[in-house]
Amino acid sequence: MASLWMLYASFAFAAMGAGVKLASEFYSTSELLMYRGLIGTLILLFMVRRQGGTFKTDFGKAHLWRSLVGVTSLWLWFFAIGRLPLATAMTLNYMAPIWIAAGMFVMGWWTKTKHAEWPLVVAIASSFFGVTMVLQPAVESNQWLGGLAGVCSSMISAMAYMQVRKLGQLGEPEYRVVFYFSLTTTLVGLAATLAGDGPQGALFHGHTAYGFLLLLGIGGAALIAQMCMTRAYRVGKVLVVANLQYTGIVFSTLWGLILWGDAFDWHVWLGIGVILLSGLAATFYNTRKTARGAVVKDQDPVVSES
Repeated sequence: MASLWMLYASFAFAAMGAGVKLASEFYSTSELLMYRGLIGTLILLFMVRRQGGTFKTDFGKAHLWRSLVGVTSLWLWFFAIGRLPLATAMTLNYMAPIWIAAGMFVMGWWTKTKHAEWPLVVAIASSFFGVTMVLQPAVESNQWLGGLAGVCSSMISAMAYMQVRKLGQLGEPEYRVVFYFSLTTTLVGLAATLAGDGPQGALFHGHTAYGFLLLLGIGGAALIAQMCMTRAYRVGKVLVVANLQYTGIVFSTLWGLILWGDAFDWHVWLGIGVILLSGLAATFYNTRKTARGAVVKDQDPVVSES
């Protein structure tokens, strides 16, 4: 059942990405950020209050840091989605586990507390090769800014994931972590829109029925994805669940083919495959080194897209 929860989450994240790409024709990146956060905040506020939960926390600074890092990553990812083929933007975002592995490797080498773990070195080096293959057409077609945003998004997203783990270890429930992230997303998106990322001559872009439905879909899909992923990590084996998150690349590719007729050269497909396999290898190796693949109950690895 855990595998199904993870597949639901991956599909929902891919659907959210497709919605963001469609809605980017009508709204700015900051507006999309604001509406995505607002919808999630309102839904969680209603659900938690109805179930008698509380948003009171003793870890305000930790929530603030996680939220600011996550919002920055999410803004860059939305920016990349609006300027790159959906599968390309999603693939770059899924590099976060590679950055986590790279960071751990560098820290171990710097502090001389760990020796070089060559399986991780190979996985990291392979993933960077894959990125060059994926980004080659983006650079050639003057989409390099979107590609750079996607890479930076995955780097910052890795920091957000580590902070989520820390909050989980401190005993914070997932709904509280997601709520404060969604609230911060709303406020930052609003501030950025008012600061000049909105339309010329107006505070916000006007709504159409189609645009409004897209916004609802983005917010709803994001929240569903977060909840399904959290459930998957709670009831399933970490190795299996973490590997299944990469099915999001497959779903995103299908969305791109259906909605935009995205067609890639062989080297882009090769790059996507290399990144996917490198991520699987890094996840497998890290999980095997940590409790030999056992479920880690005191942490919830990745409970959000950023």
